[in-house]
Amino acid sequence: MKNTHNHIGTLQHPLPSGFTATSTVHDVIKGIDLSNKTTIITGGYAGIGLETVKTFVAAGATVIVPARDIAKAASNLRGLPNVTIEQMDLMDPDSIDQFARRFKETHDTLHILVNNAGIMWVPLQRDKRGYESQLATNHLGHFQLTARLWPALKKARGARVINVSSFGHQMAPFNFDDPNFLHREYETLQGYGQSKTANNLFTVELDKRGKQYGVRAYAVHPGSVNGTDLGRVAPMALFQQMGTHDEAGNIKPEVAAKLKTVEQGAATTVWCATSAQLQNIGGVYCENADIAGLDGGDIAKNYAEPSSLRGVQPYSIDSENAKRLWTLSEEMTGISFPVN
Repeated sequence: MKNTHNHIGTLQHPLPSGFTATSTVHDVIKGIDLSNKTTIITGGYAGIGLETVKTFVAAGATVIVPARDIAKAASNLRGLPNVTIEQMDLMDPDSIDQFARRFKETHDTLHILVNNAGIMWVPLQRDKRGYESQLATNHLGHFQLTARLWPALKKARGARVINVSSFGHQMAPFNFDDPNFLHREYETLQGYGQSKTANNLFTVELDKRGKQYGVRAYAVHPGSVNGTDLGRVAPMALFQQMGTHDEAGNIKPEVAAKLKTVEQGAATTVWCATSAQLQNIGGVYCENADIAGLDGGDIAKNYAEPSSLRGVQPYSIDSENAKRLWTLSEEMTGISFPVN
């Protein structure tokens, strides 16, 4: 296949990969050896991040887990070989720089970076720069981290960057006029949606700039996954409004039965990080361990029917928006991210 990029969704067509929504990490990692590969997984101590760590370790990789909560990370990762925990807080730019500096002091090459950590549907919070927390954590922190680790990614001559996005990108395009809700009422779903759209746009531009150095980027929708703590601070009313939970705040059994397990939820991340099928393809949004289709407005969506939450919005992979977001991200973080 021609080594191209995902301009206006050109590449948003299932391959097909041979995998499905029920495929697990064990299915997609089969036969793949990650010995002598160095990987970083943010948020790798809970939910699908933890499952990704376990899968990489089992395949022979060395894994570094930057963690805000060291004690929780140590507890959850106990007993796993070849895993190092390091302090890092995505809301704190200094801690991102310090982590990257420590990494580069001991490693010169990074083969896989999984920008997995995230927050969802939180009340309005701002970092010390005044930036809205979902944007700061889900996108800007990872933009800065990727920039700081760029020399090590280039050196791998075939690195992959996985940005864990979400179907939630469909809740909102990126608001270039007021990304931090300074002049509009705060709506947590809008904040989350634009942060996930940012993940997709960052993927498009990162891949476009990085592919000449062998660095490819992928955005991932894990699916609706049971057993993660991503929605731990989200208002129950939002889940009830979407029809997934009953009046007592319990997930409806018929909905729970359709959710993915963490082994299924992490499968697309692992597939994007390791699959030979993506050798010459990058900048794409993936789901169900395959490339997702473009959402042309023809997919009927129902939050109580998780399999209907699929497809990628054209605005979130638009190349002009992607370039614009890159420039804005450099301005907001105060860092230059040249890829040459």
